[in-house]
Amino acid sequence: MPETERYKFFSHTACEFYPCHDMPEGELNCLFCFCPLYCLGSECGGNFRYVGERGDTKDCSACTVPHRRENYDYIMAQFERVKAIASEQRG
Repeated sequence: MPETERYKFFSHTACEFYPCHDMPEGELNCLFCFCPLYCLGSECGGNFRYVGERGDTKDCSACTVPHRRENYDYIMAQFERVKAIASEQRG
């Protein structure tokens, strides 16, 4: 990673849940630990499934999209969509 792009990656190895996904050591990006794209539902672009009695609970435990170093720009590019959802909810 170029010296000028270190802000795109953070690995919190001292976290009590680390590693939370089955990924090679040093590749798990914790910057987006709680995925900012969750609110996009089925349009988030990740590997998720719906579970629960009614099938309406989004389970992202198998998804590594926000944790992959190469997906930083993808995540950041989705914030206009996230902002639109937040604006709708605000009324």
